[in-house]
Amino acid sequence: MRPEFNYTSYDITDKDILYEDNHLIAVNKRAGDIVQVDETGDEPLDEKVKKYIAQKYNKPNGAFLGVVHRLDRPVSGVILFAKTSKALDRINKMFKARDMHKTYYAVVRKRPQPEAGTLVHWLVKNSQKNVTKAHDKEVQGSLRSELHYKLVAELNGYYLIEVDPITGRPHQIRVQLSTLGTPIVGDNKYGYPRGSLRKSICLHARKLTFIHPVKNEPVTIIAPVPHDGFWEKFEGMMIGA
Repeated sequence: MRPEFNYTSYDITDKDILYEDNHLIAVNKRAGDIVQVDETGDEPLDEKVKKYIAQKYNKPNGAFLGVVHRLDRPVSGVILFAKTSKALDRINKMFKARDMHKTYYAVVRKRPQPEAGTLVHWLVKNSQKNVTKAHDKEVQGSLRSELHYKLVAELNGYYLIEVDPITGRPHQIRVQLSTLGTPIVGDNKYGYPRGSLRKSICLHARKLTFIHPVKNEPVTIIAPVPHDGFWEKFEGMMIGA
């Protein structure tokens, strides 16, 4: 059984930072964090990062921080922010052009069939219920969604799947793997029989690769898995191990 997790406020420290320069900062997001403020009123990750920058660099008037992508609340892993407006504009264009390459890992209880492949669906999000539905064909209001996946390892009845999303749609990996018949462990919103006591799911954003928007040099950021007694068993099987 995975350890219980409570959404408690905390301050970002150096150990949470995966990459930082004058233009960008990448954080290893904890499962349970929201990236931006929502109706819960919980302190969002972007505000925690702003506070970290302001304190570290003695900015009494606060720090600029641009959100360029998001991770679902129950998902952990690497998330990138822009520290300058120039970087924000360029990074946003890179995401739209799909020049940012992301790799995730998911743990499931059913062996995927086939064990590797490409999934293409048309997704429709119900914002009121915060749930996304996958369709095999284009329907009104749908967005084409594509990802590559492959089975990496099996451990004690759990299966580790590597996922490379081509598009970035809300809940994309969660709903597409569920449609494959392999819902993510803990993700009872998308077919797993029970939720996690941690209120998290076994989906981790492991790697982000891109060309720096200002320095024009390659950047690869690897996010260690959560130290919760479960994920560590799989880390040696992942890229960047």
